[in-house]
Amino acid sequence: MASYNKVILAGNITRDPEMRTLPTGMAITKFGLAINRVYTTKEGDRREEVTFIDIDSFGKQAETIAKYCTKGSALLVEGRLRLDQWDDKNTGEKRSRLGVTLEGFSFLNSRSGTPGSTDSSGSSNNYEDSAPPPRRTTTQPNRNSPNHTHNTSTDNTVSDEDVPF
Repeated sequence: MASYNKVILAGNITRDPEMRTLPTGMAITKFGLAINRVYTTKEGDRREEVTFIDIDSFGKQAETIAKYCTKGSALLVEGRLRLDQWDDKNTGEKRSRLGVTLEGFSFLNSRSGTPGSTDSSGSSNNYEDSAPPPRRTTTQPNRNSPNHTHNTSTDNTVSDEDVPF
């Protein structure tokens, strides 16, 4: 059976992010995200529903969030769901909670001087930084024309006609 575990959330940080460092030197930052949903009931009443999600981030992303985010900061978060399970120390009952492990994020209310976003490798997601170089195209004869001949030269340029889809 195939599985897919991906969440994308946009909301506001509920408390200042808390960063810790493991003995290995890896940073872990934990924070909460509030996601608001406004809707209208059948009777025409306007309602608001708030969902609170705990998020864990690791490495360079954790350091960036701890450095630039505070309570109220707006973030777009990409990650995966994680189920935490434990025994309650007071009652002995089994407890569980869904959380998110961050894989990438973007600042939604960034100021100048604040990085744009990072992906799971910690690299920048800004368009100018991640865009591939412009594609070089050459003018080639129509492959469907009867006068077309296959070019066997060592020229490595690729045209739209070379792409099979």
